[in-house]
Formats: sequence, C-alpha cells, structure tokens
Amino acid sequence: MTHRQRQGRAGRTALTLAAVLGTLAGAALVGAAPAGAVSSRVTLAPGVAYERFDIRAARGVTRAHVISVDLRKPGVRLDLLYPGKVASRSTVSAMADAAGAVAGVNGDFFNISETQHPGVEATGASVGPAIAQGRVLKGAVPNGQRFGPALPPGTSTEDVIGVGVDRRARLDALALDGSIRTPVGRLPLGGLNQYALPEGSIGAFTSDWGSASRVRATCGTDTDRAAPCSTDTYEVTVRRNKVVSMSDIPGGGPIAAGTTVLVGREEGARQLRKFFTGEPVKVVRRLVASASRVPYRFALGGYPVLRGGRPLPGLDATISAVRTAVGVADGGRRLLLLAVDGSPAYRSGLTIAEVASTMRELGSVDAFSLDGGGSSALVARAPGASGVTVRNNPSAGAERPVPNGIGVFVTR
Repeated sequence: MTHRQRQGRAGRTALTLAAVLGTLAGAALVGAAPAGAVSSRVTLAPGVAYERFDIRAARGVTRAHVISVDLRKPGVRLDLLYPGKVASRSTVSAMADAAGAVAGVNGDFFNISETQHPGVEATGASVGPAIAQGRVLKGAVPNGQRFGPALPPGTSTEDVIGVGVDRRARLDALALDGSIRTPVGRLPLGGLNQYALPEGSIGAFTSDWGSASRVRATCGTDTDRAAPCSTDTYEVTVRRNKVVSMSDIPGGGPIAAGTTVLVGREEGARQLRKFFTGEPVKVVRRLVASASRVPYRFALGGYPVLRGGRPLPGLDATISAVRTAVGVADGGRRLLLLAVDGSPAYRSGLTIAEVASTMRELGSVDAFSLDGGGSSALVARAPGASGVTVRNNPSAGAERPVPNGIGVFVTR
C-alpha cells in the first residue's frame, strides 16, 4: 500500500482524492515529497477542486496536477474546448478563457506535422471524433493515419470520453454513419471534417473545418500514414443541396455556412466525377455510439487505459513521458483530469501503465489517455481571478497550441 501525505500543523495527515488508496503496480504516491514539492488542494468552485502531489514512478519522482469535477453539483458541466474550427489550434489557457471555463486540460492527439508529404501542410486537426455542445464536429481518421503512440490492443481511433445529456461521463466509441443522396442513388460517406480519409472513400467538409487545405485528406493509406498522396482525387462543392462546382484537386480556404465540399479519392473520386452542376445532392451524417443510447453533449478522442477498474492488457510499461489523462468515477458522476508536470525536475513522467494505475488509485473505474508531451497542459482559475493559469509547467517552457481540450464550466 502507498499513501499521499500532507504536512499539517501537528504533523502529516493523509491527503486523498479517493476514500481509500489502492495498491499501485508501478507508480506509487509519494509519502515524502522532494524539496519544493508541496501537496496542496484548492476549491475552485462548488464541485470543482485542484490538487497537486508527487508520484514515485519507474524513472523517478514526477509531479501530478489533478482537477476533480463533481457533475452532481448543480451548474457543473464539461464541454469541448476548441478554437471554433476543427483545423485550427490554440492554447488551452486561451480556449478556456475565451469560453469562460474555470479549468481545463488539453485533448486529443492531432495532425502536427507532414514531413513525409513535402508541400502538404499539417492541418492541426484532431485524430478522433469530436462533439461540442451536442453538435457533431468531426469523425475519426483510419487507425493507420493516427498521430501518437501505438494504440493498446482492442482500441481504435473511434474511442472517446464523453458526457451525455444525462450528465454522466462514460467511455465509448463513435462511428460515422452517413450517406450522399442523389436522384440516382446513395453513396456511403467515409469521413467528416477529417485530415485523412479512408482509401476509396468520399469525405464531407463543412464550415466547421476551417481554412486548411483539404489535400492532406487524400494522403497516406489506411495502414500507412506516410504513404504518398493519392493521384486520383476529385472535389465537388454542394451549396444549398445542389452541386455548384467541381475540381480535380482538393482546395482550401473557408467554407461558407450551408456549403459542403465533398472530397473523393480513388473509387470515391470516380463516383464524384459523375456529378453535374445543378444536380440535387443531400449529405446526411451522424455519429453512432457503440455502448450508449444516450446522446452525447460532449466527446473527444484519445484511447482507454482502464476499464471496469482493470488496466487494459498490453499497456506500455517502458516509455515514460509527460502525460494527460481523464478518469471516470462514481458511475460517471465524477471526473478526474490529470496532467503531469513538464518542468526539468519532474519531466521523467509516467508510463502508460503507470497512468492507468495512478488513475485507478485516485478512484477512477475507467480512464482515458489524451495527448501528452509538449501538449500536456492543465489550467485552472483561482477564486476571484479574471483568467486561468497553467498549473503543470509545459515541457517546452510554454503552452503548445492544440486542437481541442476538456473544459470545466460552472454556472453560478
């Protein structure tokens, strides 16, 4: 057994986020913190608290920062932080302040670079599905097109952490279900506002996408992100349910409200070449959950590391890094947002296996890994402050712009 302790006036007293600490396999909560490591807990708002503490992990002591969120408290909710467009990035602190969040962490992995495709720009768009305020923003790229560490066995880019309209958080998977309807039939929709489309498919891009070039969507294959871009592409612009223009090369720039741009590669491109100006076209799409029938108000991608109180098999126990994760406790009524400190004194970080163990010890039954390294950022607004501050010292010395995050909101 291991214990987190706080120095009190009369000595050390137990400091816990869980009622009773469990046994860790790997990471252990430190009883005697190193110099300068002072455990602390601050209530940010009713139902929302910030805490920091130290963990003795495989490669040394690292510092954890945790936001606990009680969704049972009236007015407390979670939602997606994002810059307003899928293919765009901003810092967590800027997104939190713009949205009026009391706290937040960074979110999904994303299309951060394109060294394998000269002349093709990175879009900055996230890997997995995303829902904000109940509105579907995007679907998941193919597994082989993912940026980030290898996925644990049995997981995919469709995995999400989300909160339903029932105010309960849960792990799930969201698959895109959509079609392109024309007078002569229907075509399957293979993507929605995604930086990578499945081979042979047609993807839809809406005003939620942003200004980034859509060329990247036709690069790579379902199993190899670095594979060359397709040479067989076609693009059709649909406005108010009618075809208005076509192009052999995917374009870029803002997409107006009421307009959908269809991008096809290989067989998808061949199907789009049959379209003609003025043809009636209707695009329908939704995200279908694999586990829950409750509609999601908020969801974003990453990958599960803990289910039903058990770490997923095959979690990496060798590579330590700065991490961000979210845990679900109390039947989805309580969440724990964790980010590891990136300062030189604590940068040794955690392995993914240690993330799962740490989240379980904090009381999580399910846990979900988000983007880490230079992307890890946890922000919180102190009572009475006008804005949030970054609590975990980003590893690059400053916040990295990211595509999305989890925001904690309190309506007073």
